Amino acid sequence: MTRMTHALYYAAAATTAIAGILHLVLAPNILGFNLNTGIFFIVAGVAQLFWVVPMIKKWGRPWYFAGIGGTIILIILFAITRMPDNPITGRAGPISPMALAIEVFQVAFIGLSIAVIIYESKMKKELSGKTTSGRA
Repeated sequence: MTRMTHALYYAAAATTAIAGILHLVLAPNILGFNLNTGIFFIVAGVAQLFWVVPMIKKWGRPWYFAGIGGTIILIILFAITRMPDNPITGRAGPISPMALAIEVFQVAFIGLSIAVIIYESKMKKELSGKTTSGRA
């Protein structure tokens, strides 16, 4: 495995870690006026920090897909809670620079995770091709 491919895993881990840290940074301010949202930010932040481990340790596709799915859910929740009269908060939430930064890192995590999946699929295909041709 080359340095470039290692960088792909580390970049994915870094993007989810940064998004998680930003969620945790926001949580104390939110806890004071909205306990549920504050707790949600803590849970989301901790989950995103946890997801660094499967990326760095290369735990495999099920973990990558779960991370992508969870991150997509966070993005959808963000989008819904920014709409007026939404079913979650009943009002449109603010769109702060910190919120936008979190969304950018989350989208980057999804893209990098997809790149990891594609890379691993190509490597598996190459390895199986070499194994099969080596037996002939």
